[in-house]
Amino acid sequence: MGKKDHQVQKEKDRVQSVLQLLKKQAPLTVKQEKYCNSACVERFLKAKGDSAKKAAKQLRNCLAWRDSTGTDNLIADEFSAELAEGVAYVAGHDDELRPVMIFRIKQDYQKFHSQKLFTRLLVFTLEVAIQTMAKNVEQFVLLFDASFFRSASAFMNMLLATLKIIADYYPGRLHKAFVIDPPSLFSYLWKGMKPFVELSPLTMVVSSLDYEESLEFNDLTLYPRAASLRFDSSSVSVPSSAKLGSCSSSRFSFTVSHHFDSLKPWYLSFTDTSASKVGPTNPSQAFSGPAISPLNARSYSFASPVARAPRNNIDVVRKGFFPSTPMPQKTQKLDASMVHHPRTPKPSFLRSPALFFRRDHACQVSRVDKSRESFVPFLKFYRRPYDEMIYRSKMRPPLGGLISIVSPQLRRRHMSISQRF
Repeated sequence: MGKKDHQVQKEKDRVQSVLQLLKKQAPLTVKQEKYCNSACVERFLKAKGDSAKKAAKQLRNCLAWRDSTGTDNLIADEFSAELAEGVAYVAGHDDELRPVMIFRIKQDYQKFHSQKLFTRLLVFTLEVAIQTMAKNVEQFVLLFDASFFRSASAFMNMLLATLKIIADYYPGRLHKAFVIDPPSLFSYLWKGMKPFVELSPLTMVVSSLDYEESLEFNDLTLYPRAASLRFDSSSVSVPSSAKLGSCSSSRFSFTVSHHFDSLKPWYLSFTDTSASKVGPTNPSQAFSGPAISPLNARSYSFASPVARAPRNNIDVVRKGFFPSTPMPQKTQKLDASMVHHPRTPKPSFLRSPALFFRRDHACQVSRVDKSRESFVPFLKFYRRPYDEMIYRSKMRPPLGGLISIVSPQLRRRHMSISQRF
């Protein structure tokens, strides 16, 4: 206990030394003193390697930047259009109660809006996320949806500006940042800029196409506002004389499924039904026509036994794996001691210089798998539809603006009290 108390006292002395350096430069206002609490000063100290002078300098710059940006005067009414479209919002909290923010900014946004307005929108979203944090939580998660960007350089400028603001004025706040579906050239630009970005170890690039097979978050019925995206079978009245089936042409076949509860009640198949090109050889095939597929488009002699055999006939498949002509039986028995294997050369001290520049493919694959697995807990926030009212309910005054949400319980309680008098 003595060592622990000594460590706590040492941290308090460091915080007091930073505050004394701040007050020597200029006196702090009431709002600035409230902002520079012990947890805030400790984050700045940790970012600057426990250097009191560097932490005090960065904290002074942060206070000046907050005054110039007008952080204390930000309200939701200033970003009514962005809130309606869901450009930047807090989607929820993860298992560790960290707020998860999603940025779905389009490429044309910076053409019609200034950089100062984008900075104010970013700071407003960060402040809302910090307000929703629990007492023991100090970090948040960022999800950048880059699918709306066509230019890799434009998205790179927006990403670097965002990470720069978080690194300078919100140190120790970022837990992880994910860039989802960036433009094709972004990976090359990011590879060159990564060594110069302070928060690059916490930033990962992922693709949403890698998670299409995950059925855990594909159920849209979990979200009532997205239930309208499903196909409603009750809204379609199919007469008895109507025919549901395939609509074929000379090249393709458009088939409608009888299951109305599927998201895509149709599929496209390469079925040639034209009798002008290939005539029917069997009367039973006169109406359907021969099917063209990757199996019979080539000779059956090159197809595998599994492809040539019927799907339900397992015996034929098993026979196809063995040759029809019996192989001659072995007459000689080889001795294991007589077999001479090639001798493995010993590693030499002077190796080729190319080995020093060789990349470890296994290490590279592990990095990709690690970033992919780390994004799985946040996939539900990325696929969850945006709801403006839910996001506004997370805002506390003064960020909430003039629009306030009154819960039904408070409203009923107010009515019951008014009815008493």
